[in-house]
Order: sequence, then C-alpha cells, then structure tokens
Amino acid sequence: MKILAIESSSLVASCALITDGSVAAEYTVCHKKTHSQTLMPMIAEIFKMTEYEPSDIDAVAVASGPGSFTGLRIGGAAAKGFAEAIDKPVIPVPTVDAMAMNLFGCRDLIVPMMDARREETYSGIYTFEGDRLKILVPQNAGPVTKLMEKVNDLGQRVFFLGDGVPVFKEKLEDGIKCEHYYAAPGLNRQRAACVGALAQGFFEEGRYVSAGDFKPEYLRVSQAEREAANKANDSL
Repeated sequence: MKILAIESSSLVASCALITDGSVAAEYTVCHKKTHSQTLMPMIAEIFKMTEYEPSDIDAVAVASGPGSFTGLRIGGAAAKGFAEAIDKPVIPVPTVDAMAMNLFGCRDLIVPMMDARREETYSGIYTFEGDRLKILVPQNAGPVTKLMEKVNDLGQRVFFLGDGVPVFKEKLEDGIKCEHYYAAPGLNRQRAACVGALAQGFFEEGRYVSAGDFKPEYLRVSQAEREAANKANDSL
C-alpha cells in the first residue's frame, strides 16, 4: 500500500510517501516560505526521487486540523486536487493525534501543544498501549490553564511537544506539578510521516472519504468570523 501524506497545519510544511509501512521519502520545511510555495514542489520532488508515479498511490492522507486556517485550506486543497486527479480517497488525520505519533511507544503521557493564540492551545492527551495510540483526552481548543489542570489531575510523568511549548513554557514550569519533559528537536513539530503512519490504520478501518467530501476540522471559528460576529452584535 502506498500513501501520500500531507501536513500543513502550522508553519511546518511536510509531505511523505509511505510504502507498505515504511517511509520511502519525507520532505519537511519550516523556514519563511508559505505552504502555497512549498507543498507542490516538495511533492513533485518526492515522486522524482522515489521514481513512483502519482497513479501508484492508493490514498492521500492529510492533517485535517486543527491548526492554521490558511495552512489547513492549502493542504486540504492539495490533497483534494491530487486525490481527485488519480481517483483515490482522502484519509483525514487529526493533527494533534498525528503529533502524538512523534513519541511512538512512549508509556508516559504525551501532550502536543499548538499555539492557538489568545492564551489558548490546540492540544490533547495521549499515551501508548503497545503499538496502539490511546487517546485519553481528544484534541480540543481551550485555555492553556485548563490543559495544565487536566495534566496535574492525571498526575503522571508527561512529555510536551509542539510550537505551543516555547510560547507557554514559563507557565508550564510554574504550573505543572508532575515530572515533565520536552520532546527533543526532530520530534517536537508536525511531520507528514506521522500523518501517514496513522493513516494506514485508518484506511484499513474504512476511515476515509472521497476527495469531494473532505473538509478540514477547525475546532473553532476564524478570527475574521469572530470579528464579523462582534460587529453584528454591536449593531443590534
């Protein structure tokens, strides 16, 4: 089985080709350029280097959210367009779940954190049972203080990762009462290979959609929508 995986939910742009459970190629960039500039050339380079053809792909996996609204739209459009062109399904993979896969096999708590602005994070709480990712708290959007309360209530050793860590590290150091650590570089950001790893199981379980039916999972409304709602309320 061959899966093209796309991750664009944050500043990281990443794509990977998963073949029969192995990573044939992965291309990741997190440096100044926009996803509209990077994703398609990266995908083209992966096919060039592996000498596979787009028609060889069985499904397209994509980080479905939460995350950057613009990033999710660009990644979703790339996945939909590619899947539609080769008449293959799209496998939506929750962004935060895929981030937890960076620490595959960890028996401690795993807490990915994405900076959602306004003192909030996109996060969840996970661990592994054998080789199975166990979701203790599903991905959600909320105040970092609430996340810290949940972690302290569980009272277990915990690993934090994600771009929310440097933003909230001072709060974590002051507020987390249990033993805690931070994932090392190379394991602390989104990766398309981790999206692809989850996507394999999802595909076997029938958790995929047609290209036309795929929609990102934002978890909350955009800033533009919030501002429009506030203006509408002010005019009443």
